[in-house]
Amino acid sequence: MDLAGADRELAALIEQYRSRCLWFLKPDYYPSTLDEKLQALSLIERYGDVEAFRRAAQPRKWLSPLFNAASAGS
Repeated sequence: MDLAGADRELAALIEQYRSRCLWFLKPDYYPSTLDEKLQALSLIERYGDVEAFRRAAQPRKWLSPLFNAASAGS
């Protein structure tokens, strides 16, 4: 999976788990920054089921190195 694939998987996760895990966010919310994307994944992992946790692992795997690189460059 590449970064575009990670974004597509994240979008699918958000749509599937929006009402269960992200109900307190705006109905049309979609994360735009890397921090927001990782936060959305964390919420899905925390409030979702086992399948949500498993599916969140792949986009996190692709997004986390970007976050770590940005943090190291600060």
